[in-house]
Amino acid sequence: MCGIAGFYNADIPRADIIRAMTDRMRHRGPDAEGFWLDSQSGWTFGHRRLSILDLSESGAQPMVSASGRTVITYNGEIYNASLLREKLVKGGYIQSFRGHSDTEILLEAIEAFGLEETLKLSKGMFALAVYDRREQVLRMARDRAGEKPLYYGFIDGPGGEPFFAFASDCALFRCIPGFRQEIDRDALAAFLLYKFVPAPMSIYKRIYKLPAGKILTLRAPFREPEITDYWSMVQTARYGEAHPFTGSYEEAKTQLEALLTDSIREQMVADVPVGAFLSGGIDSPLVVSLMQKLSSKPVKTFTIGYDDPRINEAQFAKEIAQHLGTDHSELFLTEKEMKELIPTLPYYFSEPLSDSSLISTYFVSKLARQKVTVSLSGDAGDELFCGYERYWDTGELWKKVRNVPYALRSPCGALLDILGLTKHPFFFKGGACLKAQNVNQIREMIQYRRDIETNYLVKGGSISPLNKADTKLKNIYAAMQLADMEYYFPDDILYKVDRASMAHSLESRVPMLDRDYVEFAWTLPQDFKYKDHVSKRILRDLLYQYVPKAMLDRPKQGFYVPIQKWLMEGSTFEYTNELLEHSHLARDGYLDGQVVKDVWAFFQKNRKKHQLVFNLLMAEQWYRSQQSPA
Repeated sequence: MCGIAGFYNADIPRADIIRAMTDRMRHRGPDAEGFWLDSQSGWTFGHRRLSILDLSESGAQPMVSASGRTVITYNGEIYNASLLREKLVKGGYIQSFRGHSDTEILLEAIEAFGLEETLKLSKGMFALAVYDRREQVLRMARDRAGEKPLYYGFIDGPGGEPFFAFASDCALFRCIPGFRQEIDRDALAAFLLYKFVPAPMSIYKRIYKLPAGKILTLRAPFREPEITDYWSMVQTARYGEAHPFTGSYEEAKTQLEALLTDSIREQMVADVPVGAFLSGGIDSPLVVSLMQKLSSKPVKTFTIGYDDPRINEAQFAKEIAQHLGTDHSELFLTEKEMKELIPTLPYYFSEPLSDSSLISTYFVSKLARQKVTVSLSGDAGDELFCGYERYWDTGELWKKVRNVPYALRSPCGALLDILGLTKHPFFFKGGACLKAQNVNQIREMIQYRRDIETNYLVKGGSISPLNKADTKLKNIYAAMQLADMEYYFPDDILYKVDRASMAHSLESRVPMLDRDYVEFAWTLPQDFKYKDHVSKRILRDLLYQYVPKAMLDRPKQGFYVPIQKWLMEGSTFEYTNELLEHSHLARDGYLDGQVVKDVWAFFQKNRKKHQLVFNLLMAEQWYRSQQSPA
């Protein structure tokens, strides 16, 4: 796991700027830093290294290919690098390697086979930039699911001419003279609604996220980027629906276990200690069960708990750990830790995020880093195997709504707008449901558009729905899962895990995002995933082979955080009150100050809208951090 940065401009103090950028992301790679300043092209690359494979200097970056033609700066891990290495050697492309890092193998494969073909062959998580010195072409790419972050955009040069820059973290652009640091009001509005900033937007104007599964190509004179797919979650899901698995449930279970086992085996390879996050749910216990099956020693596992038994899942994780025989560690959190953490988060979360589980993820990563450098997680089980209650709740509502012809209900929804009734929360939601054309429009209303105030908070900001009219899949439950995998999962879950783990220089790996596993999951019939109100059915049945069913049959919590309770307690309440009563975002004209105060007052009186309050708190804390140096 590492951090990367670069830009194209030979007329600025390149060495000082790239060093400032790499210093800003030292936490992403505390083991080493490297630079490449090309006198011929004007390109500058920087790199911070967290050594996982090949701890020697032969794995240092930026790295130049053996021929000298290609240069790479790369963040991530290629889990099947041995396959690429074998293909290079058998094809006679290279006779020997300087070391055994996946970086060198990836670089030589890109030069031999081209970037797109190499990425199609590769299994892993990555964000990379590679420059072809002969063709004068920069290419950047991001992994299939969006595990590793990659930002890009244009900065004004000394003469006003924009130049291209990229980085693992959008805060790094603040190290470049000429960066305007302008907040994108649409991105801010989207954040206050969704809890995250959806790609391709970033919180800053003129800075963008490269979406998952994409390649960006920039040719001399390096002004107009071209973006293309090398892999698509949508196309993979559509293919899976059109070519469903035709075997039995037991055959599917056997194949799924084999694929997940292979993925875990590959992801346990490292030259440093490896462990796993463990909750009391389904996904991470399944990953840990297979890890322990593959390991000759007790796997190191880590979990977070709370002193309130009504929400504490640590006891269940501990029972599972004891049953599996892992080397288990746990940490208990209180409101005090949350209050102390919030002001520090913007340094690591350079875009605002208000998924409250980031607090648990931050502390469990801190706990894990005391014993390991790599930790596996169970993320993606809910999205790939229909694990959220909102899927079936929304599905049932959509089935009722669609029974009324759209030609009848849509005018009724429009009439509510005309009469001004949609200013009332009940009619606001009801009108949107009446006008919905597909299940994902219902899903977005239920999951995100709960609070009408989000329409009025940002001055000059507008919100575009994440999902268009096309649901992209015929099965309504699969359509909702796909929508989550396109937006919520990369821009919330994976962003959270990357930032929280890298804050402690911990590499987090997600076995359920293995290419073959994901592609197979999309072929499975929906009733293998959800049937008779049982979610993640096939994963549960796999796990029951390793952990007794009695240990697992309970409501899902995951790394739950009692955010509503903590916002009303002690120092966190006082801190939130100070930030929202004296909002700098409102003072500077970004937010409507009266709406902010109304939301905060409503929460104090009714203990409702706590998510919107937390969104406002995290936005305000992030904005105040922008007044200090990067």
